[in-house]
Amino acid sequence: MDRLILQKAASYCAYQERTQDEVKQRLKKWNVWGDEADEIIAELISMNYLSEERFAKTYAGGKFRVKNWGRMKIRQELNRRGLSTYSIEKGMNEIGDEDYVAGLRELLAKKRNLLSKTETDPFKLKQKLARFALGKGYESELVWKEIGEL
Repeated sequence: MDRLILQKAASYCAYQERTQDEVKQRLKKWNVWGDEADEIIAELISMNYLSEERFAKTYAGGKFRVKNWGRMKIRQELNRRGLSTYSIEKGMNEIGDEDYVAGLRELLAKKRNLLSKTETDPFKLKQKLARFALGKGYESELVWKEIGEL
């Protein structure tokens, strides 16, 4: 195993949390393939530079707090990145139920204030709010419940 490549991969992982697939893609760019790539990834895991569970936790928490994404969108993105079901569940546990509902309320209130300036029909306003929240990845029954309480 090339120590220089291992050092480069370690600094790549130290910069920000990565998935094993992201590291594999980067190793391919550096012309490292097959068993050597697997060996480097195993070494990074043993040195605690690479952890899918830690990635899922930081990703889910960050996307919820910063981008206001809902659970469905976060779960879908973690699935797309090839994480295990166990890691995804650990990441989803980072989002508390009370914070989740409060985040949706805040999101809907901001959007409602923005839309109420241009939209006069209350039915269309509710439709637009629902479409917006569903696009952010929130569950439809929760969205409609919160829109009904607005």
